[in-house]
Amino acid sequence: MDREAISECLNAQLSLNNEAKVLVVGLGETGFSVAKFLHQQGIPFAVIDSRDKPPLNDSLLADYPDTPVFTGGFDEAAFNVATHLIVSPGVSLQEQSIQKALFSGAKLVSDIDLFACCTKKPIVAITGSNGKSTVTTMLGAMGQASGVKTAIGGNLGIPALDLIDDSVELYVIELSSFQLERVSILNARVATVLNISADHLDRHDGIKGYAQEKQKVFSGDGVMVLNADDPIVKEMAIEGRETVYFSIQKNKGFHLQNQQGDNYLMNNELPLMRQQDLPLEGSHNVANALAALAIGSVLGLNVEAMCKALQKFSGLNHRMQRVAKVKGATWVNDSKATNIGACVAALQGYENKVILIAGGDAKGADMQELIPAIKANAKSVVLMGKDAGLIEAAINGSVPTYKVESVQHAVQLAATLIEEGDNVLLSPACASIDQYKNYQDRGDKFTAAVMELLL
Repeated sequence: MDREAISECLNAQLSLNNEAKVLVVGLGETGFSVAKFLHQQGIPFAVIDSRDKPPLNDSLLADYPDTPVFTGGFDEAAFNVATHLIVSPGVSLQEQSIQKALFSGAKLVSDIDLFACCTKKPIVAITGSNGKSTVTTMLGAMGQASGVKTAIGGNLGIPALDLIDDSVELYVIELSSFQLERVSILNARVATVLNISADHLDRHDGIKGYAQEKQKVFSGDGVMVLNADDPIVKEMAIEGRETVYFSIQKNKGFHLQNQQGDNYLMNNELPLMRQQDLPLEGSHNVANALAALAIGSVLGLNVEAMCKALQKFSGLNHRMQRVAKVKGATWVNDSKATNIGACVAALQGYENKVILIAGGDAKGADMQELIPAIKANAKSVVLMGKDAGLIEAAINGSVPTYKVESVQHAVQLAATLIEEGDNVLLSPACASIDQYKNYQDRGDKFTAAVMELLL
């Protein structure tokens, strides 16, 4: 789309024009991508961040030196004159300054709204509590294997606005609940909610409010891809909308079925590929593959190419990543499991009981929801971090439990518990921010500690 067409969309759908007074709230990667876009469109804006030195402050001043920048707090004066707020996902909408501005008539806009005005190419929107990065990456590989120039990003990696390119034929966008709560005009060609489990309850009004934000991914009239095994997701079906299902428990839509002794990923009655040819651990990754196949089929991607892409897919770093076999045990890094649902899915993917390393910042989640999976699938649990005590109290002696200071100490202790053939699983069920920069840092330290066992 040319600049004139984009401007027409921005003005018509978001009341954004060169007379608007836009305040970009938050100067991380998303905020910087918004600033770059607004500058290109000739829309005046200012930037505000509560941090004294936001990570991209110097880059912004170098590239756009005339931009008003407010740091070190939320200056009421900046909010008072704003006609539009573009709030980065990392900033809570419950901030008093934001609430006051919205109450006074400022319009809330998201980077995804801006992105939706920039292209007429098909957009796939993927959300869910768990698996969204995996499915987004799978689908990107399927698109490329099918000869379709595919761009992936959003909550995963590259901000959506930085993906815009006239040569792109398909956009695959991962969306978090924080992004969706501020989206107003997204109309994806295909959208999915992969699953719903307790997550980010410190920022949302309970599981119901969290699910309602996720459901916004279906705004518009595109095809809905739903998880038939998730009762909350099933209820999101909209009468009259084209809907495709995936399941590992039912013979419905894209599903798993045994034929002559082999499990196959199926499209209704059509076998697509053998489960054993999918090089990923865990039944939840079978569900992810089925979801990606369902979306790709709706888009008309080549079936053979999609299956070949899955056969080559080695998974994501920090998501059920096999680190090494050390001292007779297989050590698996699932540091990206930052909520209960992800940990439960990881545990349930094993036939034999595992040694689980968990803990961190529970983000207000009820740790009792983790206990059935721990009782069924863990032989012992090593706990760390801020809310280790919450998990220990919930376990209540039903499984041998140990508390340590860090993930490095967890590895050292687990090494004294293992027997030949064991699996040791780092799947924290908690965020990492209490002790580490992010889940990647936590996973890297786990990996390094495991490799030290070889010395």
